[in-house]
Amino acid sequence: MHFGDVEVRYLDGGAFGLDGGAMFGVVPKPLWEKKSPPDEKNRIRMRANALLVRAAGKTIVVETGNGTKWDAKQRAIYAVEEGDPLIVALGKAGVQPDEVDIVINTHLHFDHAGGNTHTSGNRAVPTFRRARYMAQRAEFEHAKNPTDRDRASYFPENFLPIAEAGQWELIEGDGEILPGISVERIPGHNADMQAVKIVGGGKKLAFLADLLPTRHHIPLPWIMAYDLYPLQTLETKRKWLPRLVGEGWITVFGHDPDFAAATLHEHHGKIEIEPVDLNR
Repeated sequence: MHFGDVEVRYLDGGAFGLDGGAMFGVVPKPLWEKKSPPDEKNRIRMRANALLVRAAGKTIVVETGNGTKWDAKQRAIYAVEEGDPLIVALGKAGVQPDEVDIVINTHLHFDHAGGNTHTSGNRAVPTFRRARYMAQRAEFEHAKNPTDRDRASYFPENFLPIAEAGQWELIEGDGEILPGISVERIPGHNADMQAVKIVGGGKKLAFLADLLPTRHHIPLPWIMAYDLYPLQTLETKRKWLPRLVGEGWITVFGHDPDFAAATLHEHHGKIEIEPVDLNR
């Protein structure tokens, strides 16, 4: 799909599963299981959604999924898809890893930045050797020294090799990446997660990562237990949802396994989605 001079395609970063109770926080299971039926281990289906963006002569990847650096125990816990789905998806789009110029991470949790690196020999190295990697500076600093509560979400091998290779270009606050492409902080899930916004050709797209991980998280109180600051998530959603509906943004959900992108429309007091195929 084109947004003026900016081209956007959906990339499948791979399937996985997370505990349904954790994904829906205070929402009772009899409500959320009707929308996201859990498996025998109480995990709901998830997908690591990503984007391929071409703009100003640059090839950009937004999010890198779960990656491949999983041992058998971890893979079993999170039901991580075998193989390297993101690289396969890029290949289908005609892009090789060394052709990627910029990688944008909304934040550095393993399901958003796992594919930043891959194992070569016995160590992790950057997957995209020519790319500048971008995230919020404060998020990078937090990832290096997380709290006990969110330590399990940060795998150092996903971001420290990028620093060792000198490939981080860290962002401080909201700002433009390239004409038509910008980032905006959306705190709540953690302090410095960022949305990626693409505007052009009379259309608008917002990749909202874990602010709206799935379409089922649109109602204001449907907030993940993983969020460090759930009341801030509530206020960020309260700010964004009228904007998404009223201005006709295409919303990209961070983990919806069925509909990665959609427009949001108010109908009889509720927000409903209309799926959008970014690869048409």
